Amino acid sequence: MIAIIDYGMGNLRSVQAGFEHVGQKVFITDKPDEIINADGVILPGVGAFGDAIKRLNETGLGDAFCKSVKQGKPCIGICLGLQLLFSESEEGGLFRGLDIIKGKVIRFSNNLKVPHMGWNQINIKKHNSALFQNVPDGSYVYFVHSYFVVPEDNSVISATTNYGIDFTSVIEKDNLFGTQFHPEKSQSIGLQILRNFGSLVKKS
Repeated sequence: MIAIIDYGMGNLRSVQAGFEHVGQKVFITDKPDEIINADGVILPGVGAFGDAIKRLNETGLGDAFCKSVKQGKPCIGICLGLQLLFSESEEGGLFRGLDIIKGKVIRFSNNLKVPHMGWNQINIKKHNSALFQNVPDGSYVYFVHSYFVVPEDNSVISATTNYGIDFTSVIEKDNLFGTQFHPEKSQSIGLQILRNFGSLVKKS
């Protein structure tokens, strides 16, 4: 079973529906022990970084996610969930993240309309990634965000997207993945990515 972390922020039901649509067994939980015992873990998120990391720290859910990553099970962060994987964010101040991926979260420059919202392309860097099985380079996916991640190590960058600049839209490090876009809102391409993640969980 795949656990979707409920820390009070995120479009949990749409993520759940997306996975169930492609035949994956998922459940929503706010219990750290259930996360640690799950076969795969999803960290969703919509909202402000500071509020999200506070809730993850207060509830122990952040620690449970980090332990799941260390256990080697497939884990994925979606949208804000991707940003929370990083060392720090400048959204609304300076906040420390989960620090699983070294790097920071910064805002798009003032000459760009924010949020970056709507359909945009992913430029795949890791074509052999299991997450991109049957996903063509240049596929369109759905974004809603004003901040983006800047990894210290470019080797974790799995795909980029251009919005005035080329920014990191997908990361991958061993068993850990993250998407800045919402796969559950990205129609057939997004569903294929969810299906691919589910296949990784079954193989692990």
